[in-house]
Amino acid sequence: MSTDEKDVVMGNTPEQESDVKNSKKENTPEVLSDEDMKLKSDLRKLAYIILEGEESEYSKTLDKLTKFITESTTSMTAVPKPLKFLRPFVKNLSLKHQELQEAGNSISYKLADVLSILYTTFEDEGQHNVLKYRCLSDDIDFEKWGHEYMRHLSLQMGQASAELEEVSVSDDESKEGDELDSSDNEIEEGESTKIALDSSITSEKILHLAEIIVPYFVNHNGETDAVDLLAEMDEIDLLIKYTDNSNYDRVCKYIIACAPLLPSMEAKEYLTAAYDILLKNESYAESLHVAIRLDDKEKMLHLFQTVANDLPMQMQLAYILSEHKISLDISQYETPYKILNNFYLSHNYKYLQEKLNLKAPKVPEDVYKSHLEDVSFFKPAVDPDEQNLSAAFVNGYLNLGYCKDKLILDDDDFAYKTKDAGKISSVASIGAIFQWEEEGLQNLDKYLYSDDDDLQCGALIGLGLLSAGVRHEAADETFELLIDFVHGVNDSKKKAAYIGLSLAFSGSRNEKVLEYFMDRITNEDSSFEIACIAALGLGHTFVGSGNPEIAEAIVLYLLDRPHEELSSPWTKFMCLGLGLLFLGMGENVDDAIELVSALDHPMTSSIETLIMVCAFAGSGDVLFVQDLLSRIIDDSFNLSEEDGDEVAAEDNEASDPTGLKPVETTEDKQEDDKMDVESKPDTETSNDEEQKKLKKANDLHQSFYAVLGVATTVMGEDIGKEMSLRHFGHLMHYGDEYVKRAVPLALSLLSVSNPQINIYETLSRYTHDEDMDVSSNAIYAMGVLGAGTNNSRLAQLLRNLASYYSNSSSSLFMTRIAQGLVHLGKGTITLDCYNDAGTLHKPALASLLTVMVGLTEPTFMFSHHYMFYYLNAGMRPKYLITLNEDGFPIQVNVRVGQAVDIVGQAGKPKDITGWTTHATPVLLNHNERAELETNEYISLTSKIEGVVILRKNPDYKEE
Repeated sequence: MSTDEKDVVMGNTPEQESDVKNSKKENTPEVLSDEDMKLKSDLRKLAYIILEGEESEYSKTLDKLTKFITESTTSMTAVPKPLKFLRPFVKNLSLKHQELQEAGNSISYKLADVLSILYTTFEDEGQHNVLKYRCLSDDIDFEKWGHEYMRHLSLQMGQASAELEEVSVSDDESKEGDELDSSDNEIEEGESTKIALDSSITSEKILHLAEIIVPYFVNHNGETDAVDLLAEMDEIDLLIKYTDNSNYDRVCKYIIACAPLLPSMEAKEYLTAAYDILLKNESYAESLHVAIRLDDKEKMLHLFQTVANDLPMQMQLAYILSEHKISLDISQYETPYKILNNFYLSHNYKYLQEKLNLKAPKVPEDVYKSHLEDVSFFKPAVDPDEQNLSAAFVNGYLNLGYCKDKLILDDDDFAYKTKDAGKISSVASIGAIFQWEEEGLQNLDKYLYSDDDDLQCGALIGLGLLSAGVRHEAADETFELLIDFVHGVNDSKKKAAYIGLSLAFSGSRNEKVLEYFMDRITNEDSSFEIACIAALGLGHTFVGSGNPEIAEAIVLYLLDRPHEELSSPWTKFMCLGLGLLFLGMGENVDDAIELVSALDHPMTSSIETLIMVCAFAGSGDVLFVQDLLSRIIDDSFNLSEEDGDEVAAEDNEASDPTGLKPVETTEDKQEDDKMDVESKPDTETSNDEEQKKLKKANDLHQSFYAVLGVATTVMGEDIGKEMSLRHFGHLMHYGDEYVKRAVPLALSLLSVSNPQINIYETLSRYTHDEDMDVSSNAIYAMGVLGAGTNNSRLAQLLRNLASYYSNSSSSLFMTRIAQGLVHLGKGTITLDCYNDAGTLHKPALASLLTVMVGLTEPTFMFSHHYMFYYLNAGMRPKYLITLNEDGFPIQVNVRVGQAVDIVGQAGKPKDITGWTTHATPVLLNHNERAELETNEYISLTSKIEGVVILRKNPDYKEE
């Protein structure tokens, strides 16, 4: 470099200096090896032959070019040398191709084939040249160009397909519309120019290429690329004929993982395609998981008919359905029908207790561990009635399903150690102890015909707990007993009977109980409280069904009620019952929203919010979360604005400092006098105040439901959970009283039965909030967070809270409830709403939402504590039990570890990590996954959880 050049460079800015260096680099000739020089020279000669040589030599020359390109070797980050050396000739070769094409020379097809690969090294600029020349070539054997070329081509195919679709839509709109103005015409001309440029690209040719590229991707470990391409083309169904036993699993995992990211209709298409692929490859258990997501009973029945000659597979399918409490008409298959109705649930659960040595009953003190509490010398005496009530709940949760305890069953007078409504919950806890077991009927029978109404009510709720999700012979007797009380005269017994029916038939969609629930809603003479419980029962029984008949009946009932009656705290349970009908149905809830909009009541928007919250549960819909957050903000702003208006009105009455008071004209005065004569001021004032109270209650309830809705929407998605944690932190700082009550409950919904340290530490801070309602909800949320986990850290925090709130009966009661939940079933029961297949457990979420909606007013739940038993409808064992083909338990070794998401990963990675080996039966916590240690047995389902049937492997050789 000369001195002048150095001075210029030294005086330049950094950007100018880099430009100078780049230009010098471009002008510097590249140093090539002798081998590369020869290759470059050979390629130039071949290019000149095509551009200037005889036509007779074109074919032979193009074959040589193809050979040079296909046989070239290079690193992954470098452009192959033949493509690099031929770049200067690409434009001229394109012109040559145009000449040959216009002359009708068949050699143009071969040249188009080479040009298609050469254009992969150029920026596309929206012209899709790789695709264009591929469409102009008649060579279908383009796999020779390699995987990178195929990916490049598929990318342009997806883009071109989307552009063609846009053009066809715009053409349709222009035909239907009126005359366009000049600016629109200019736009159309630009579009037509683009189409003329790519006239060789048509939808038919793209589809034809897809039929070649998709099998290539599927057979070369590029399943994700195949799915992405067909997704862009809206042809996802094409995958069905290209999958086989070697690749269907990877394809289906990716399709199912993509489904939650799509609108509801497209998601349904994806899941249907996954179902068809799995069914084609005889993966019946996995097909059933997809059918459950689709909520398609016809597909479920079809699976049973497909495997009609394979009893063990039918049994496996029935066990999967029974976990979700889904009823299906398969009575022609005796054993699967019993399994479906949870006939063997109690038997399997007792087998788990025996193998884990948990049969010995425990007492509440084993949970309280009062000797570890910080006991103050001046600690006030606890009301023995309240203490016994708390013990009944804790004992029922602790010994749930064990059929024995040391507190209630051994003491016939225990139920009398509580008073009033406390007797209801004490007797009902007997049903919890015998949950899923018919033997408990004998223990409840003596209370069923007692002279004490409260004892009878407790026995009726206990009957429902006995049959929660179980349809055995005793369940029919239970049903008849409950129906007898439904037709009774006493309202409290009717209400308890309806609660019992709700618990017994949760998630079953059983038609025989429909008429009894509907009778209470359609009958105008029934009390409002019982009608609300009946509507809630319908929501639990037909959860996620979208039954239009029930929805219409509930809305019509609300329409006929006076505004004062709808102000009852029971109204929210009727609204929740309506929402549960559409749980997890997403955008299919529009008809129900239209029905509710007919209500002329200040609570209408609150009801709409609750229905939408239920409908979008588990969807992960970001736009809906944004809508909920805006509702929370609007409600808080409106409330603060109303408070400000009231203060401003009082100030204006005192004085008018602005001097802007409107001048009252003679006509205005006459009009006002006339209105004063015709109206009744006292009545109007009271009505206005009533409307304001209802409006304020609506805003508060709507914000409460919206906060819960944020959690239910993202509860099945990890990224959404992390984002929502930040929102809840802000809402806790700036929200109104109802928002603050909802935040702890929403936090627990994000991680049910999965105590994460960051969440329970946050909840622990909220338990000391100055608002007792917020602290009570935070305590309960800690119980839900650790339900059935025996988490020692949570147990210690709750023991500290029991000491701290020893002088507050309501907070202490809630602490005891939380302690019972943490030790649920001695650590063998879960409330988790998702299984390993990622399928939403609707009855479990419905039970959680019922109690949480009740906690809108915690004082209401303290006085109606038996409503906590709705939680039992969502409880289920978290075991892994292995059975042989005859249905008898066998012990095998399994690896249990943390689940790993392997969707779209290359090769065959392990889907669990950090595993330990156990002999079945074992307990599986949230996000844990199991796999068989050896191949001695073949599992009939890839999801090793719950009850798994194993088939002896005929090819197994013992090491």
